Parts: sequence; structure tokens; C-alpha cells
Amino acid sequence: MITNMLKHFPDAALKAEAETFEELISQPGVLIERIVSTGQSSPEGFWYCQPQSEWVVVLQGSAGVRFENEAEMRVMHVGDFINIPAQCRHRVEWTDPHGPTVWLAVHYGLETTEKNP
Repeated sequence: MITNMLKHFPDAALKAEAETFEELISQPGVLIERIVSTGQSSPEGFWYCQPQSEWVVVLQGSAGVRFENEAEMRVMHVGDFINIPAQCRHRVEWTDPHGPTVWLAVHYGLETTEKNP
């Protein structure tokens, strides 16, 4: 169980082998997770397009997020947050290559009959 958002990262994150997703709370209609990125980005040409909305804040590190309908990439630093509406195509262009980028993500508007991701 996570008791500090900036400590006790999974081995894959500590070794910078993979981006990690840890479920903190899951209730009907909402999922809260910690994401630890270690230099990862979305694959070339890939766009997320989720059925639920997502509010995300950077707690450590930095990242570049691009929305398909915007010309400029949004650069996020500690404390910056964005709300991503359901079905909004977006991608992560980069995450900090010099240390972990820690995100707190709140997925909301999930169908109660749908299994949370």
C-alpha cells in the first residue's frame, strides 16, 4: 500500500524499465491512480482516446502533453494539472529523462457496469 506518493516506487519504475500504474482507490464511477514515468512517451502516431474523463496533476518531474485539437504542446511541471474530457485525443510527447515523473490521475465518469482499467 502506498503511503507516500513520492516514495516506494515499483521495481520497474526504479529501474526505468517501464511506466507504472498503481490503483489507489477504485469505486463505482471513479479510479484514482499513481503513474510513475521514467522517460516514457506515447508511441509514435498513438493517441489516447478514453471513454472516461481524466484529471491529472504532476507531483514530481515534468512532461509534455499534446492534444490533437491544439497546435501547441502543453509543458507540465510540478503542481500543474489538466482535465482531459472523455473522448479527447491526447498523447504524452515526453516525460523527464533525468528522474521520475509522478502523476496523480483521477479517472471519472466511468460507467458503473464497466470494469475499471
